[in-house]
Amino acid sequence: QVQLVESGGGLVQAGESLRLSCAASGTIFSIPTMNWYRQAPGKQRELVGTITSSGRTTYADSVKGRFTISRDNAKNTMYLQMNSLEPKDTAVYYCHAGVLTTQRSLALYWGQGTQVTVSS
Repeated sequence: QVQLVESGGGLVQAGESLRLSCAASGTIFSIPTMNWYRQAPGKQRELVGTITSSGRTTYADSVKGRFTISRDNAKNTMYLQMNSLEPKDTAVYYCHAGVLTTQRSLALYWGQGTQVTVSS
């Protein structure tokens, strides 16, 4: 059993910053890939960015240069540093991970989401 728990969301003004965290726990052997998704009201869930276990990152064009993903493999935790936030960044942010469990099975997991609201 694996759980992903996000934290750090909140209400900020445009131009401010927030840092989200995603902590993974349970029967984890390794986490090859971790992702941040977001879903704005009335829109489909979209990929924000990805980080591999080696620290390689990719980002959606809409957040490049403003958002930074990092991770602490020892803590099985991923972070999303969001700078220069804009009202269009308002969404529920979800953590997603492909986890290799201690039983050597690979499964995908979602966190419960954390709300980020950016006021103008």
